[in-house]
Amino acid sequence: MRHKTYPGPNTIHRQELANGITVLVYENFAAESVVIEGFVRAGSLAEGRARAGLADFTAEMLLRGTSQRSFDEIYEVLESVGAVVDFASGRHTTDFSATSLAEDLDLALALLAGSLREPTFPADELLKVQGEILTSLQIREHDTRQMAGLKFRELLYGEHPYGYSAQGYVDTIQALQRDDLVAFHRRHYGPQGMVIVLVGAVRAADGVARVQAAFGDWTNPNWQAPPLAPDAPRPGAVQRLYHAIPDKTQSDIVLGWPGPRRAAPDYMAASVANTILGVFGMMGRLGKSVREKQGLAYYAFSRMQGGLGPSPWYVSTGVSPDKVEQALASILAEVDRLRDELVPAGELADTQAYRTGSLPVSLETNDGLATVLADIELYELGLDYLQRFPDLVNSVTPDQVQAAARKYLSSSAVAIAVVGPPLDE
Repeated sequence: MRHKTYPGPNTIHRQELANGITVLVYENFAAESVVIEGFVRAGSLAEGRARAGLADFTAEMLLRGTSQRSFDEIYEVLESVGAVVDFASGRHTTDFSATSLAEDLDLALALLAGSLREPTFPADELLKVQGEILTSLQIREHDTRQMAGLKFRELLYGEHPYGYSAQGYVDTIQALQRDDLVAFHRRHYGPQGMVIVLVGAVRAADGVARVQAAFGDWTNPNWQAPPLAPDAPRPGAVQRLYHAIPDKTQSDIVLGWPGPRRAAPDYMAASVANTILGVFGMMGRLGKSVREKQGLAYYAFSRMQGGLGPSPWYVSTGVSPDKVEQALASILAEVDRLRDELVPAGELADTQAYRTGSLPVSLETNDGLATVLADIELYELGLDYLQRFPDLVNSVTPDQVQAAARKYLSSSAVAIAVVGPPLDE
């Protein structure tokens, strides 16, 4: 039974523009504001390890000056109307967002269009942003939690395009020149495959017309389709590394495996399994065992991203350095339990109720709904996905949870990264 109270084909307006942009509009006049979410098909997969951080650097520069407005003029305009515009680069896409009063929607779209279509990458702003990125990378080198995530990714994926930092490294960022950003923008920013979502106080036809006015004449004959992420090899055994950072009192651990793509047939079963492992309640079974019962960890949770490629299914925890081995043993014991034992019917039912009950909360705000609609379009889930979601969750069986755990998780074939104080301290 479909849950027709959720947004669906009858309330989400979808239209494709002639230049390849898909527009989604959801009308909500509860407040006189509009949220814009969307993405272009430009991400770190198009840069390569030698230029790691290029996509991120490019996205950071989009608001630093356009052919119509300088950096100062952009922010003066934003402040004058209380609007917000933001860009963020990922592996496969560069995302953008904006929030404004409905009366300022044309202005918000104009600022987005100018930044996406005609950024000027001014040299003085480029040096500032480059310095900010280098500072953040230097801070990362002294942060056990951030470095655990980085070292885990490098260990798990190796030469796979997911195996390097999308934020880059000090040496790669230092080597990037303005011409690199200009060329990346020319090749990878364009209307082809672009998605723009509007949620708020705007009629559907009007919203499409306004997007058409701002973006409809955009073309980029130099645009190159983004590469696809290949499958990632699974660990053949326990792969483990330790990275030392002086003067630290905590060790952070990240361990995991390549997870399912969002399009995988068993994605929902794996997602429910992950909720059981390290999300539900106070961080699932991991939180109950590692954090609450044994008091080993400051935090312990699992995440399964399920993106366009084989994003990681991982566990993250922070512990006292002398508790690392005990924490690892406890985490892997919970992994084995999920693989070896059928989840009890009551625990599965509670997890399913949590997942279906969380959906309305994520849709309460225009921002939340816009983000969900952008994901629906990115992953080609269909406009009725939200209406089908409760049934998709509730149809997962204990056998399917176990099958997903056995397919993707293993205590004997896993990548483990530990970052903490030097071992002789």
